Amino acid sequence: MEVRRTAPVKLIVPDKRRDDLHQSARQFLYCANRAADFCWDGRSYTNCVTANSTARDALYAELREETDLTANLVQEAIRRAVQATKGCIERWKQGKRVSQPEFTSWSMVYDKRSATFYRNKVSLSTVNGRVECEFELPADSPTPYEQYVLSDEYEFRASTLQYDKATDEFYFHITTRKYDDDESEGSADTGHQTVLGIDLGVNSLAVASTGTFWQGDDYDHWCREFEKRRGEIQQCGTQAAHNALLRLGKREEAWRKQYIHTVANEIVEEAVEHDCDVIVFEELTDIRERLPYAKWHHVWAFRRLAEYVEYKAPEQGVSVEQVEPNRTSQRCSRTDCGFTHEANRHGEQFECQKCGYEVNADYNAAKNIGVRYARKRQHKLRSSPKSGSGDAPVDVRVNGGTVNGESYQSIAGD
Repeated sequence: MEVRRTAPVKLIVPDKRRDDLHQSARQFLYCANRAADFCWDGRSYTNCVTANSTARDALYAELREETDLTANLVQEAIRRAVQATKGCIERWKQGKRVSQPEFTSWSMVYDKRSATFYRNKVSLSTVNGRVECEFELPADSPTPYEQYVLSDEYEFRASTLQYDKATDEFYFHITTRKYDDDESEGSADTGHQTVLGIDLGVNSLAVASTGTFWQGDDYDHWCREFEKRRGEIQQCGTQAAHNALLRLGKREEAWRKQYIHTVANEIVEEAVEHDCDVIVFEELTDIRERLPYAKWHHVWAFRRLAEYVEYKAPEQGVSVEQVEPNRTSQRCSRTDCGFTHEANRHGEQFECQKCGYEVNADYNAAKNIGVRYARKRQHKLRSSPKSGSGDAPVDVRVNGGTVNGESYQSIAGD
């Protein structure tokens, strides 16, 4: 049986090399979107390109010429587009509405040739040579990095570099794999689940318990642009202006839906990539009261995003659940704390008044959402006389491994 483990770690990037990573990510996304454009054919899924070799043969030389990326990064960008295209085709075959994959979130995929590991640092390929980044690991040992990346039992797989704009930090999600002869471990009969918690907000449209952020800057920008254009047209007061408003409204609605579809697809992909069985949101009841600064287009986006994920996720074998939103933003998600107080949160930042734990507030809430579901499910299993899985573990996928509803493990990057 194949066993995969992910050990996300926080990177200490030299100040003078940070821009090299940002430039590399921009070029990586450019390559991925160029490849998606090549692979996609909106007329029929039979015309879409699903063979990585076909896309690579057609695009590799061009993209190497157009960018400063290394060969391996260009190939990983092409591979990402091909995999996304395959996912869209599967939904298309089922009669679902689909569109060409689009990549907007800051991320790059590294293989074993473009990322070289040492005990306390990693060397990463960039558009300006290699950059060596030290790891910021927790004091507790063993860390997930030590357990999986440095272990002889696990082999390194392609891993993802991500950037948290809110905290201006870089995280490397290191994926490893081993083969276990024990087929019974992790079987469906155990009832084991791995959970991805999702927090929705104004500053970041969505944040996952893995530490992945979907920023709302671009969404807010275009909402303001549409609003500005509406105001200009309304000043005319003519029938032609009225007709123009109707056309603008249709374009805006189509743009909003497409944008949220893209984010929803990426959330489902995040769950699949980290072997999650469940995606968990907070209940959206009274969302206006809980987020008084949210505008109508934010509330619309939250509801649509949850709705889209709810029907997209099952197609990938992932279920979607909701939990009560009671004080998830005020509770410390630190492994050995859990202190809850309104003074813990300061805008976008969270600082526990008891243990001093500091982290992005939305990321903290996303972990709490996952843990709340884990505890709720374990309680339900143990209290049900018909359940034989009362002790089945429910893990929450976080930035540094997993935690469960009752006992915590150290989290890399925390």
